[in-house]
Amino acid sequence: MTLKFLHWLGIIACVSLVISCWLPWAYYADAHILNEADRTFTGFYSYKNNYGKPGKMLVLTATFSFILILLPKIWAKRTNLFVCALGVGYAVKTYILFVSCYNAYCPEKKIGIYLMLFASVAMLICSAFPSLALKPVKTTEKD
Repeated sequence: MTLKFLHWLGIIACVSLVISCWLPWAYYADAHILNEADRTFTGFYSYKNNYGKPGKMLVLTATFSFILILLPKIWAKRTNLFVCALGVGYAVKTYILFVSCYNAYCPEKKIGIYLMLFASVAMLICSAFPSLALKPVKTTEKD
C-alpha cells in the first residue's frame, strides 16, 4: 500500500518540478536592473541570463524520471534512482545559486524555488522505494 502511494507521489513530484520551473524563484531588488519585470527570476529567466536556464535541466530530469517511474522493469527503477540523485544535486546547486546574496543584495525567495527543491527531494525518496513486483527466481537443486 505504501509503495503504491509513493509511486503516485513520485509522478506528482515530477509534474510539480516541471511546473515550478515557470513559477517565480527569486526577486532581486537590485538598482542596476532598471525594468521591474526583469527583477523576478524563474527557472527559465534570469537577468541577462546571468544564472543560465536551470529549468531546462530540471525539466529534462523530471521527464526522464516520469518515464522511468512508469516502466515496470528493474533496470528502469535503478536508473531512476541515479537520475533522481543527479537531479537533487543539481537542484541544491541551483537553490544555492539563486538565493545567495551578492554585492549587498539578498534576493527575496519565492514559492517556485521551494517547490523545485521539495519536488526534487520527493522524487529521490520515491525512486528509492519503487513499486515493483519481482518474480521468484527458480532454482534447480542438484544432488
